[in-house]
Amino acid sequence: MSDVLRHYIDGAWAEPADSTTADIVNPATGETTGRLALGTEADVDSAVAAARRAFVSYSQLSVAERVELLQKIAAEYERRADDMAAAVTADIGTPLFLARLSADAAVGSIRELVEILPEYAFEERRGGYTVRKEPIGVCGLIPPWNYPALQMTEKVVPALAAGCTTVLKPAEIAPYSAQVFAEILDAAGVPQGAFNMVVGKGSVAGSALTKHPDVDMISFTGSTAVGIQIQKDAADTVKRVTQELGGKSAHIILPDADIQTAVATAVQGVMGNSGQTCVAPTRTLIPRSRRDELVGAITAAVEAVTVGDPQTQVFMGPVSSERQWQTVQRYIQAGIDEGATLATGGPGQPEDVKGGWFARPTVFADVTNDMTIAREEIFGPVMSLITYDTVDEAVDIANDSPYGLMAYVSGADQEQVRDVAARVRAGQVLLNGAQLDLTAPFGGYKQSGNGRIWGVAGLEENLEVKAVVG
Repeated sequence: MSDVLRHYIDGAWAEPADSTTADIVNPATGETTGRLALGTEADVDSAVAAARRAFVSYSQLSVAERVELLQKIAAEYERRADDMAAAVTADIGTPLFLARLSADAAVGSIRELVEILPEYAFEERRGGYTVRKEPIGVCGLIPPWNYPALQMTEKVVPALAAGCTTVLKPAEIAPYSAQVFAEILDAAGVPQGAFNMVVGKGSVAGSALTKHPDVDMISFTGSTAVGIQIQKDAADTVKRVTQELGGKSAHIILPDADIQTAVATAVQGVMGNSGQTCVAPTRTLIPRSRRDELVGAITAAVEAVTVGDPQTQVFMGPVSSERQWQTVQRYIQAGIDEGATLATGGPGQPEDVKGGWFARPTVFADVTNDMTIAREEIFGPVMSLITYDTVDEAVDIANDSPYGLMAYVSGADQEQVRDVAARVRAGQVLLNGAQLDLTAPFGGYKQSGNGRIWGVAGLEENLEVKAVVG
């Protein structure tokens, strides 16, 4: 890997307005691998101006022309999938197999839009009026760092599909992924100004984008605290804001659940990507009648998780940065201090791993829902096991959270499983090991955000509704 020192503005690579840079650090080694340009308000102004100019013509492209563009993006993305996976691994330490799966999912999500777009009713006659769905305008897009291959795609491509022009502010700790992404769109022939990218810090470039009067919509994924500030910053210009924010997802294991399925859902969901997943089922609710059995099975499965160099055949790599590692350590210590039972893992690094920011896969049993580790999003490989006596109590515990992004239910009685799913307040519920469906609406209740991504729902977030009467 190397330096990332240019933005992508108005169809070309652009030198930054300021020469200030930051180090790019490999989390698996702690070594500096390059330098990142730090975009400024002036860079954002240039990118937004390019997007505003381009909107006049780009928004008039036919559906067929936009479908053709998406097909070209998907083909180029597929060709560069290995490069994207390598970039993700270098950026945040995601094991190579998972980084490639994420890149493949991104390609799949584009191909789904190719299928959706020709069938979507952008204009519909109803009685004495016509309803038109029109592109909202210039979209400021701020994805997170934890799954950059997929999350940049899920913001930029639906906006382009809707006829919007875009300014992407990628996560500063995923610069190599952003570089590859911009190269893909450039090679695919996205019209000049329809896609722009400014790299740098969220507190500077992201803030400038959020406040910009010529940006019509902000789509942000990240922490709830930052999301609240973005909502406030955007209020002065009354722009649309869609957000996918924090999560503290509950996994309700019902008394009749199949142990193997339930344990796999719990462990893979929390330990995958080193726990840095917004939908991770970090609160696992287990029936008291099966407490010992489930604690033993989950602990054994977690202790079998392989941790190490993400370039090798391991399940878990490092966390993304020293700062994130320190955060995880504080939460693990809080769990110990507040009296949870440490079933496995704990503070520090795994004994057989040297260098980098590796955390120990950790399980706490006998957690109560008022403990810090049950209330706050850790974003690390830490699982809390909470016992319950009745299914009604389990639902109450699951809903006793400021978040409502994802939930999981495992059980043999399908009627009961679906009843519990209906009672849990979350934007999406996965049943008995079901996987994410990139055509299903995805987003949160409560402080987990507003708006939806993926499939038709993701397309519609980028559209305005106009009524033409007569």
